Amino acid sequence: MKRLHFLILFLLAVLPHAHSQTGEEVYKKLQAIAVIDQKVMMPMRDGIRLATDIYRPKGDQKVPVIFSRTPYNFNSWGNGEQRFNSYSAAYEAVRRGFAYVVQNERGRYFSEGQWDILGTPVTDGSDAFSWLEAQAWCNGKIGLTGCSSTAEWQMAVAAQDHPALATAIAQGFGAGVGRIGNYYEQGNWYRGGATQMLFISWLYDTQHDIFRPSIPKNASQEDLVRLQRFYDLDPEYPRVDWSKAFQHLPVRDIIRNVNGPKSIFESMVARKPNDPAWYQGGLYHDHMPYEKPTFWFVSWYDVSTSPNLAMVNRIKSQAKKAGVADQQYLVIAPTLHCAYKRASENTLVGERSVGDARLDYDSMTYDWFEYWLKGENNGVLTRIPKVQYYTMGSNKWQSSETWPPGSSSMTTWYLHSQGKANSVFGDGRLSGQKPGPSLPADGFVYDPAFPVPSYGGNVCCMGNALAGGSFDQRQMETRNDILVYTTDPLQQGLEISGFIEATLFVSSDAKDTDITIKLLDVYPDGKAYNLDETIQRLRYREGYDKEVFMEKDKVYQVEMTPMSTSNYFAPGHRIRIEISSSNFPRFDRNLNTGGNNYDESKGVVANNRIHHNAVYPSQVRLPVVKSQ
Repeated sequence: MKRLHFLILFLLAVLPHAHSQTGEEVYKKLQAIAVIDQKVMMPMRDGIRLATDIYRPKGDQKVPVIFSRTPYNFNSWGNGEQRFNSYSAAYEAVRRGFAYVVQNERGRYFSEGQWDILGTPVTDGSDAFSWLEAQAWCNGKIGLTGCSSTAEWQMAVAAQDHPALATAIAQGFGAGVGRIGNYYEQGNWYRGGATQMLFISWLYDTQHDIFRPSIPKNASQEDLVRLQRFYDLDPEYPRVDWSKAFQHLPVRDIIRNVNGPKSIFESMVARKPNDPAWYQGGLYHDHMPYEKPTFWFVSWYDVSTSPNLAMVNRIKSQAKKAGVADQQYLVIAPTLHCAYKRASENTLVGERSVGDARLDYDSMTYDWFEYWLKGENNGVLTRIPKVQYYTMGSNKWQSSETWPPGSSSMTTWYLHSQGKANSVFGDGRLSGQKPGPSLPADGFVYDPAFPVPSYGGNVCCMGNALAGGSFDQRQMETRNDILVYTTDPLQQGLEISGFIEATLFVSSDAKDTDITIKLLDVYPDGKAYNLDETIQRLRYREGYDKEVFMEKDKVYQVEMTPMSTSNYFAPGHRIRIEISSSNFPRFDRNLNTGGNNYDESKGVVANNRIHHNAVYPSQVRLPVVKSQ
């Protein structure tokens, strides 16, 4: 069965449809109201042509364009839900007076050229805008829409400031974010200098082999429309047991080891966090301008929540055109990647219930587009809060003018123990009291051959190896290579909404190792639900433009990349952090050698220590919201 996961998620997240209808029924309704022009080969400036399907209202009126560019297969002659959603999205847009245009990135399916992540060169976006703007049926205004890879290209293209691009709605856009301040994720490839392994399984299912079959360049539109009915050029990838495949070393050979496609992974895996190649493609970086009104959608359990939020804040603070800073709107939902519309009366994220997290995404989407693309004075900018965020625990939508909310302030909690914080059975405590001068450090053994298994978390796209979301971590916490620090039961409820910072003082007998941290909400019955997590590869503790290895047993101050959440800890609940040196396969294992890691097969054991005393006050800083 062809893998349609991401296309389906995008269409479910962005545009509404009626599940009671079949694809054939929706297509007949679409034919009645739309001019349908499929497999238009839109020319780019270098002569490459991109396959484009156009659906627009019948008649001679000029209409705005809702534009979606994607690496995924949108062939409307496919089977089942793919076919249904393609027509349904177009029908909903056309009936509301928009043209709906969907295009494949270069090198994907019927589009010509060679593919690279985010459909580089970025000039393809501007070329498409110019072509659409020049059509007799277009009113000259274009809005972008999409989730995941259908959204991630939008920021770098918007930075070119094409006059026809009026607005964007970007959902689950993290893999389009490169360097933002101290975040060097480079499109979710890294976190704290460690590789996020989701890209390995994603590329296996996404990249087309360099020897893929393709349609000859001289094929006419008529030929392509005919061929799409029985050739969609969608590879049939053999299923992979990723729970086993990720264990293979070296990392660079994982796709080869499962007989996967040969394409761009082999070159990407060798890049370092500040490699010049990251700045030559389609990623958005913080030195680039951004001057377009945009509606941003983020999720608490998506891959890169903190960098996403940091990017929106950066855009608001750096915008130069009048009004643009105030035209950035944000929704933060308690869901997995692109799963906004899956929220229900009893929304489960992993195994934790977060209540009724529904929101009227359809209304917000089209109100936004009608305002910016049609000029309708519908009051959307005053009716929708600047920031809508969902607070788990209290299970309610809240609003704010900023993120974090202006009512939050950072509160410091210190690590304490008598040197025995190993596992949930240890003596680790989290307290607002500063530590004394003589508290012993907590030590643990990190063996990359036996890493701490990932269990839930802020992730996507990893097949059967890892399901994202919030899960009870108590079984994980029985391991001695996890340090556990927990507050006393809270006497009063406490809301934490914003960025979570951590400063840890670390030593090791290895040249290089990783430090992981996780924030949890501990229920009175002992269930410990994960909220967010991060990691730091210690060779990059002084920045990502250099590698500085550790001296044996020397203590180093380590600033962890900030986490993010909005969670209400009810009375009787406790706040907990876990610290270790692995979270696998969420992140790749540090083999502790100081080598390249991606091309190594053997690691060494590291004896790591977390220091917490008056000289080395290891701590977390939590954004506590003042009670109203």
